[in-house]
Amino acid sequence: MISIQFSPVMIASIAFIIFLLVGFIVWAHRFWSTKFTLRGLTRKKMPVDDSDQPRLLAALNAWDLTFLGIGAIIGTGIFVLTGLAAATQAGPAVILSFVVSGIACAFAALAYAELSSSVGGCGSAYGYSYAAFGEFLAWIIGWDLLLEYGVSVAAVANGWSGYLYRGLHALGATIPEVLTRGPFAVDNMTGEATPGIINIAAVAIILLLMILLIVGIKQSARFNNIMVGVKLVTIGIFLAVATGHVDTANWHDFMPFGWFHVGDNGKPVGILAGASLVFFAYVGFDAVSTAVEEAKNPKRDVPIGILGSLVICTIIYIIVSAVLTGIVDYKTLGTSSPAADALEALGMKGAAAVVSTGVVMGLTAVMLVLYYGLTRIILSMSRDGLLPKMLGTVNPKTHTPVKTTIIAGVVMAVMAGFIPLGTLAELVNVGTLAAFVLVCIGVIVLRYTQPKMKRPFETPGGITVPILGAISCAALMCFLPGITLLRFVVWLVVGLVIYFEYSIRHSILAPRKG
Repeated sequence: MISIQFSPVMIASIAFIIFLLVGFIVWAHRFWSTKFTLRGLTRKKMPVDDSDQPRLLAALNAWDLTFLGIGAIIGTGIFVLTGLAAATQAGPAVILSFVVSGIACAFAALAYAELSSSVGGCGSAYGYSYAAFGEFLAWIIGWDLLLEYGVSVAAVANGWSGYLYRGLHALGATIPEVLTRGPFAVDNMTGEATPGIINIAAVAIILLLMILLIVGIKQSARFNNIMVGVKLVTIGIFLAVATGHVDTANWHDFMPFGWFHVGDNGKPVGILAGASLVFFAYVGFDAVSTAVEEAKNPKRDVPIGILGSLVICTIIYIIVSAVLTGIVDYKTLGTSSPAADALEALGMKGAAAVVSTGVVMGLTAVMLVLYYGLTRIILSMSRDGLLPKMLGTVNPKTHTPVKTTIIAGVVMAVMAGFIPLGTLAELVNVGTLAAFVLVCIGVIVLRYTQPKMKRPFETPGGITVPILGAISCAALMCFLPGITLLRFVVWLVVGLVIYFEYSIRHSILAPRKG
């Protein structure tokens, strides 16, 4: 007989979900029973002349956009998830996990490149969905992207602060432990509560990036280029000192978990499960598509930035994962800093310190780009009336959305400072995959509904590539934990309530009285 024990947390979670569902049904019925029609959900917003809107400053070229993508992509994935996926899910075959995820992302990247050059706008997949599917699904994907970007920045800030505290400790500097974690912190190994007061460094870095983004996009891009340069040099140093220590014996059990099966602990393992985990390593290339309005030649430079950054990062991931699993036993890589720890295990403490410094720099660039992308998505949704108009204002001096940048920064700083985001970070993957699926489908829909639309960049192979992209990204979603999908559903329910209560009536496409 199967015995199920319900903990207080489980009971509270179930009650909260039921509350949200009931609330959504009540609100949905309210609008459906009035003058609500299906036509309102499918109204579409095609590319229009936004000359009457406050403009962002067009200051980015193809080089800036490529570095923008690299800055967002290379971060937590290469510095943390490579070792974790190798140790727990794929072994040395994590190399193939990166290949699988890279192929899925390549399909989606081609779709992004086509839509960014033809549909345009600063809202990324949100804007593309508005043109392909209509307002309702555009809201869903926009709400999804807010979760993806917001949680990503807060989660990376926590990782950044951990490396900073570790580096300061190595230098003999100490920070009171209560200022290194929030009041809801738990031990990652035992699950026991380890409360503090606030993760002060995580809060500080987000607020500093907020100031940088307020100053202006060109200054932010220059800072990002410097950080990316430092990050690439750091990776080069790691490869230079580690390659000579590669022992091919570490690759003999190349696929210890096979392609896919369920492990003894009930969790999925194998190359495909590893691919769904390391997919987080590719999160961020879509941030390039949020910079359409600030690109000097968007129809040419944005596709270059998207595809260029993805290709460069995939090659780097494959090389680094091969070297990392070659210098030590993959079973030892399940730490928060696998590259530095592996070098230290080989007796190269100086190189390990340099790599740790590079991690701090690299994660700074990741947060900057994701933060930037979040503000531009909010800006686009506000311009369309789906979010309050105040979020769509652009400062005439800095040409940046100052109010949005401040509000988003404060919210993310609170999240990073007080809330442990380890489990919530998994939501980033499911949200991103959902966005990629819709972008791929959007290419197919627009090929049939808008066949004469001007497409400066056209995805090769007809609709075959976007079909493969939709299928592969949807398949990767299936390998994520069930609890992650449940949390994603809860977030969507909250978004639906907001849409039916506010957005559907304030949309710029909504019929006006009189």
